[in-house]
Amino acid sequence: MKKPEILAPCSTPESVTAALNAGCDAIYIGGSAFGARAYAENPSDDTLHEIIKTCALRGVKVFITLNTLYKENEIQKVLDFVEKVYSYGAYGLIVQDLGMVSLIKKYYPNIRISASTQMTVHNSDAIDMLTEMGCSRIVLARELGQKEITDICSKKDNTEIEGFIHGALCVCYSGRCLMSSIIGQRSGNRGRCAQPCRMEYSLLKDDKTLKSGYLLSPKDISTAEILDKVLATGIDSLKIEGRMKTALYVATVARTYRKAIDDYKKSPELYQQNMPWYLDQISNCTYRQFTTGFFYGKPSDEAQIYDNNTYLKEYTYLGIVGGTNEEGLYRIEQRNKFSVGEQIEVMKPDGENIEVTVKRIVDEEGNDMESAPHPKQVLYIDLGHPLEMYDVLRRKE
Repeated sequence: MKKPEILAPCSTPESVTAALNAGCDAIYIGGSAFGARAYAENPSDDTLHEIIKTCALRGVKVFITLNTLYKENEIQKVLDFVEKVYSYGAYGLIVQDLGMVSLIKKYYPNIRISASTQMTVHNSDAIDMLTEMGCSRIVLARELGQKEITDICSKKDNTEIEGFIHGALCVCYSGRCLMSSIIGQRSGNRGRCAQPCRMEYSLLKDDKTLKSGYLLSPKDISTAEILDKVLATGIDSLKIEGRMKTALYVATVARTYRKAIDDYKKSPELYQQNMPWYLDQISNCTYRQFTTGFFYGKPSDEAQIYDNNTYLKEYTYLGIVGGTNEEGLYRIEQRNKFSVGEQIEVMKPDGENIEVTVKRIVDEEGNDMESAPHPKQVLYIDLGHPLEMYDVLRRKE
């Protein structure tokens, strides 16, 4: 059994750093336009270029998201962007628009194209068609089960198969939502989803309310507990959802699946033995209740629908460790408030978590501070323990 790729979501240089040091094999990220996460903190073209160069030095692939539908007057702008990221050295593109697939292969035949999950590919005939069009990878619809994925992987020839293993789900078929346009006047197929499925609704019959609550809000998918069965399908790339989420989420989820896959490759018994650790770590970042999605067939309402619209949160992200100053204090651009005397945790890439106490906080001018209340403030800290560059800091709530 081959070792599949871990594909991590990114939107900022910080989340890229988190993904790289958590052990991902590839990242996917959008540019300033044309992707399905218009409201993410997407990088500028210059920043995207630096990200691609950094990933290349680490041997990590970069897929650029072009996973929306395009209007006639946007075609040339999209192609200009493709030319730019191609010159930067992007490994591939994730594309939804069939016309754009054809144009990209016409003008840039050497760049790899992944057929987006929004194409809702759910059988081998669709894979054959898209392969003939020039797609080298297919991101499967999220509604496929274990047997269907296994059958598809057995017939795929040289076409790579990618599937989602963790993160938020759409209530509509593989992200092809029309509700957002109707209710929120923001098209999910244009990267502007208003998440109407996370709103409260009432189900009425004959003017009587049968049920009220978050009736359309799906749970998050998590396959850490069934990863051995996912690997057995023969899938090539394991995709983590979450380009709108924090670097802590990216680091936590990517690190957990990296360790789970590596443990399973060493020994299936080791994978089962470490299961409590995987499940504990997965719950240490923001999440909704978990489901295995459609892997075992169509789930029941109770198994699929979350009775709330908010995330559970057990840890708060504080920042990523940088270099040291002349005093030996560690640089951090903090993300949430923390104080001297607080206990926090250091996340190591190998899976170790170290509890430490904040001994000292100093600002850029050298002034000692009792707390760090300002997001994105550059600080220097002493945690009473040696740190390494790119360690992730978090606090248990």
